[in-house]
Amino acid sequence: MIRKINLRVLALALGIGLVVSGPAAEPVSALSGAGLSAALKATAEYVHKTVENPQIDMTGGDWAILGLARSGYTVPRSYYDRYYRNVEKYVKDNKGVLDERKYTEYSRVVIGLTAAGFDPRDVAGYDLTEPLGDFEKTIWQGLNGPIYALIALDGAGFDMPESKGAAKQATRDMYIAEILGRQLADGGFALSQTATASDPDITAMALQALSKYQDRADVKASVSRALSCLSLMRGGVGAWSGESVESVAQAIVALCELGLGISDARFVVEGMTLADKLMEYAVVGGGFAKTIGGVVNQMSTEQALYALAAIYRMENAMPGLYDMRDVGLIQAPASPAGAAGQGLPGKHGDVKVMPVTAPGKSFGDILGYENRADVEALAARGIIGGKSEARFEPEATMTRAEFASIITRALGLTQSAPGAFDDVKPADWFYESVGIASKYGLVNGVSDKTFSPAGLITREEAAAMVARAAGICGMSINLDEAAVRDMLAQFGDYRMVSGWAQGVLAFCYKENILSQDVFEIKPKEAVTRGEIAGMLRRMLEKAELI
Repeated sequence: MIRKINLRVLALALGIGLVVSGPAAEPVSALSGAGLSAALKATAEYVHKTVENPQIDMTGGDWAILGLARSGYTVPRSYYDRYYRNVEKYVKDNKGVLDERKYTEYSRVVIGLTAAGFDPRDVAGYDLTEPLGDFEKTIWQGLNGPIYALIALDGAGFDMPESKGAAKQATRDMYIAEILGRQLADGGFALSQTATASDPDITAMALQALSKYQDRADVKASVSRALSCLSLMRGGVGAWSGESVESVAQAIVALCELGLGISDARFVVEGMTLADKLMEYAVVGGGFAKTIGGVVNQMSTEQALYALAAIYRMENAMPGLYDMRDVGLIQAPASPAGAAGQGLPGKHGDVKVMPVTAPGKSFGDILGYENRADVEALAARGIIGGKSEARFEPEATMTRAEFASIITRALGLTQSAPGAFDDVKPADWFYESVGIASKYGLVNGVSDKTFSPAGLITREEAAAMVARAAGICGMSINLDEAAVRDMLAQFGDYRMVSGWAQGVLAFCYKENILSQDVFEIKPKEAVTRGEIAGMLRRMLEKAELI
């Protein structure tokens, strides 16, 4: 499938860089405005799709939540509720202890919960900020301890908690002093107390933590020295030893938290900003690699996401990435435990959530496939299967009968009305599913009495069935004539769409059930199994059934 791609973003994703010329004093980023929005949206979509069940974790958890929540990308509220319930269960199971030694675990979870709109001071009866009041235990693991304790507590302006049983009760001044006291001769910072050379990641993180205290003379002087050090290390634009996308991302966040932004002349090399450098790590098809030219790495992708979110927020005069005073905190989801992802209020009473029954289910031939996460999400719930145990065959086509079977399983429908079509016999394996799909208005025949079960399903037919399914899931699927026309007119072959399919296709494009990043609809072309998995997964997500 040929995609429509913003050429500036494509060039960046391919590592071309699109250098922008101009005087050094007034650098202009190639990644800004529409290009930034496109890159941010694509990365958020990738993280949202790949992190289906966010929980307490370095990857696939708290940082993904931070990036999504601060990106402006629309995520169903049930997604954040699911994250909270996972955190709540972990906290209960471990009696409030996230880690005996690494207190950055508490800081990271506090950041994730705050970004998602939940108060971390009462999770299953435990105050997750409380351990951060223990000075000795917080600084034990290195400089990242006090750094992230400040970031976590300052995000929503939490008071320094009183840590019961602490040998030394912490204060903010103590954490600031700890950071300042660890500044190296070159002006930078490192994780270990015995280190003699500054580390770009830790230097950038220290700047993030100190950003809210620049009114203090000692902090201001320290920040100035650290910025000079980081800029001499080229701020991620040059090739320092061990450079990675994480180094670039942390430097971006630091500049944005300090209120300087990516156009600060000290961090621009030949017109290339840190944002442009970041995009050199982008992998075509989604995600970011740890090193330029590498394969997608989930941690790298999540850090790239929140770095892009930091730029976006600064460009749009929004509170910073870690300035979460704009987030209204609640104690817990309004719905009872386990109720997240139970569907929209207007869904049909017979529609059910399909639970995960085969976690981790996958197929050998979808590794690297763009719809891999969609296939796995449906396969884990028994909604879709492979052609064999080992092979899914994502590029194969699908019959109308097969699609009827899949879509009824996706909605958990069981009430059938058999006998609707002459070419669907009681002995046929698809007899029940076609009857169910017909009863709920998900499928129509090719004529009054003919279903054509062996016929290949086309893209416009698939869109119609998915849209009807969305309708009984509580989504509003009707668009006015002008909206339909405007949505379809962007495609070169829109005149090829059947009259009956125009509205449903426009709905699917509007809701991103079908991607708008294509030149043609190809409405009469047989849709592939992988495409159908993507359409169904996205619809179920929009309907809050996953």
